[in-house]
Amino acid sequence: MNYKLITFLVFFVFCGALRLLAQPVIRINQLGYLPKAFKTAVLLSPEELIIDKFELYDKISGEKVYEASAEIADASLWGMQSAYRLDFSAFQEAGGFFIQAGATQSPSFHIGNDVYDGTADFVLNYMRQQRCGFNPFLNDSCHLHDGVIVDHPTRSGEQIDVTGGWHDASDYLQYLTTSANATYQMLFAYQQNPEAFGDKYQANGLAGANGIPDILDEARWGLEWLLKMNPAKDEMYNQIADDRDHRGYRLPNKDTVSYGLGKARPVYFVTGKPQGLGKHKNRSTGVASTAAKYASAFALGAQLFDDIDPQLAEVMHQKAEDAWTFALSDPGVFQTACMVSPYFYEEENYIDDMELAAASLYQLSGKDDYQQQARYWGALEPVTPWMALHRARHYQYYPFVNLGHALLAQSANESTSEQFLALMKQGLSHLKHFAGNDPFQLGIPFQWCSNNFVAGAATQARLYRQLSGDETFATLEAALVDWLLGCNPWGTSMICGLPEGGEYPEKPHSSITVLMHETTTGGLVDGPVYRSIYESLRGILLLEPDEYADFQNGKAVYHDDIGDYSSNEPTMDGTASLSFLFSSLEVEGQKDQNMSRVVKDSQGALVRMDTTSRKVYLIFSAHDYNDGGELIAKTLKKHNQKASFFFTGDFYENQDNQKLIARLMKDGHYLGAHSDKHLLYADWEKRDSLLVTREVFEKDLVANYHKMAELGIDPSEAPYFLAPYEWYNEAIVNWSKQLGLQVVNFTTGIRTNADYTTPDMKNYRSSERILNGLKSFENDQPAGLNGAVILIHLGTAAERTDKFYHHLDELLDFLTNKGYQPSRL
Repeated sequence: MNYKLITFLVFFVFCGALRLLAQPVIRINQLGYLPKAFKTAVLLSPEELIIDKFELYDKISGEKVYEASAEIADASLWGMQSAYRLDFSAFQEAGGFFIQAGATQSPSFHIGNDVYDGTADFVLNYMRQQRCGFNPFLNDSCHLHDGVIVDHPTRSGEQIDVTGGWHDASDYLQYLTTSANATYQMLFAYQQNPEAFGDKYQANGLAGANGIPDILDEARWGLEWLLKMNPAKDEMYNQIADDRDHRGYRLPNKDTVSYGLGKARPVYFVTGKPQGLGKHKNRSTGVASTAAKYASAFALGAQLFDDIDPQLAEVMHQKAEDAWTFALSDPGVFQTACMVSPYFYEEENYIDDMELAAASLYQLSGKDDYQQQARYWGALEPVTPWMALHRARHYQYYPFVNLGHALLAQSANESTSEQFLALMKQGLSHLKHFAGNDPFQLGIPFQWCSNNFVAGAATQARLYRQLSGDETFATLEAALVDWLLGCNPWGTSMICGLPEGGEYPEKPHSSITVLMHETTTGGLVDGPVYRSIYESLRGILLLEPDEYADFQNGKAVYHDDIGDYSSNEPTMDGTASLSFLFSSLEVEGQKDQNMSRVVKDSQGALVRMDTTSRKVYLIFSAHDYNDGGELIAKTLKKHNQKASFFFTGDFYENQDNQKLIARLMKDGHYLGAHSDKHLLYADWEKRDSLLVTREVFEKDLVANYHKMAELGIDPSEAPYFLAPYEWYNEAIVNWSKQLGLQVVNFTTGIRTNADYTTPDMKNYRSSERILNGLKSFENDQPAGLNGAVILIHLGTAAERTDKFYHHLDELLDFLTNKGYQPSRL
């Protein structure tokens, strides 16, 4: 046997694999870009690459639509030989595109005003998953015996009801520090952008509208826990459980960790002094950081719940003022407690908490003294320290963004507004300085929870731009947002499950993933850490080969691996901090959208147009059969009505069908895509299970459009796409959006789509039954058939002799007699 030859071949194959992996890449925001926003992609190359320009192409037509110069950046920061920023902000047309830079092509992406739609509500999935007490994700309850008071001068050992709130991360500790901040962040997001939030869940987190925006339901869950943790004036608790919790993977409703207190967990009293039940103590110096967090959350809660629950609002108003007085009585920080190890949240600044509390109380009460106090405390900490220092220990400077500055910048007092806008600008100037020539324009420190720094910085940049009108940091703001959604060295979103069908953390450090084999939907993971931090941590063991190995040679590392608790653990407060950012981006897009009352299904497909309009939309689809085509065309012509037709590529290229296609085009009907080969995209039983890859999907759909173009159908005039079998999932809808397309489907409850069934099928429906069902639907629905999409097949199998298209005359008469206007898409 020729071992030398085998060795050479193995080496050759290995080197070939390395070359295959280490190719230049273009990183993008996977959600897409708002048309008028700053839009940048980043090219990274492991080898020296000279790029002068890049081009933007329409994904469907292949037409070049934009060209610009490439901006060279410092590739060495991320262990690369070449890096370029590809700025296409000047291009503002909506659609689906890709970037070509030299021989490197980006993934397809969407430009449109709807790219952030639903994202603010999406992150609430993780907040509900983290609930303590009744957990709607598990449909079960946990920690119902919390808790037993510890470290109280007279009441240690007493039982107190503090069940509720959220678990902090993948452990089940609960901290006032992070929970109060998360509550405030959600309340603030709603205060600033109420129109961004929907109502699909009940107060207990289970599905079903209750007339209250879901974000307020979630914030109330936090507020009610805070009320339990602050049962009386000057009596506050800071924490439930401690690091004895860290006992391996388990679901919260199966938590068996014992603290020697029976079924209860310890509840730490706020003492204002160094705390810890064992040999390890924190470095607490006062109560202000904790008391002020209570005050700000209660103050904003009282303001927003005044109309919803006046009694609750009144209680919180008094609690806010009492907490403020308590904070003034003992200035200093109160840190989280540890026992097993000397690790805790090392919060060292309380001035920002005092500023936010006073500013929130001013908004609530209108008392000038509170605004004066807010200005006083705000001036003491002009810039959040981590922004100026470019470093921080774990939660040393918390919260990561000072919303007190933003509240004061919104003041009607011009002097106050100018003062705090200038301070916000000062902090952002530090970030811009530290970003330097980083390809991703990221001027944040890669400490533990770096994504929280990113979210905080993006929030400040966005608030500053909105309040001042100054766009000095607009590119910085966009870069921070893009980083979280895939424009980073690893090309992954940092939010589990977003976007569906994209690259995102699938294996976060979480018991949900280990035991239930699911990602923690909506959760923001900790994010990349400096290599030095990663290599110094104990207990990290990657469980799978690193899919991002080629991109781990820069200043920070990230792993989508259950074993990496430093970069891939989702956190509750980090997730909540996305509420304002995403709701603000969503509202920005809405301002430029036609916000008619359209209806989308749970997968994101458009299933009903404007429900206030008397228009109805007849759509016809075909792949194999065309027995009804001529009759349908004649009937529509007779009634002088327009409709929409969705055909597969196979149907378009079949010469027997092209006479009909030409007639439909001449008569002014909409002609769209139905896939090229009529592929089944998703499993019938498990809908979220894909049966095609993104590459196969895009190739097939683009082929469908190319065949349409050959017959004179302009792809730009066919933005609606009907999925084959009318079966798809959220990933398919998102992939379609990245091509500039909107998936459309029939209106739920209208069963005309059953016209394909044959008598031997269990679900067979006769044409008479189908028509009567449609009439009943029209009669029973409050909006009737307003905006309804009615699907009819162009032809059916020969076994069905009762063809529904023979009833098209009757259907059109019924619609027009009822005052509806049949229309095309």
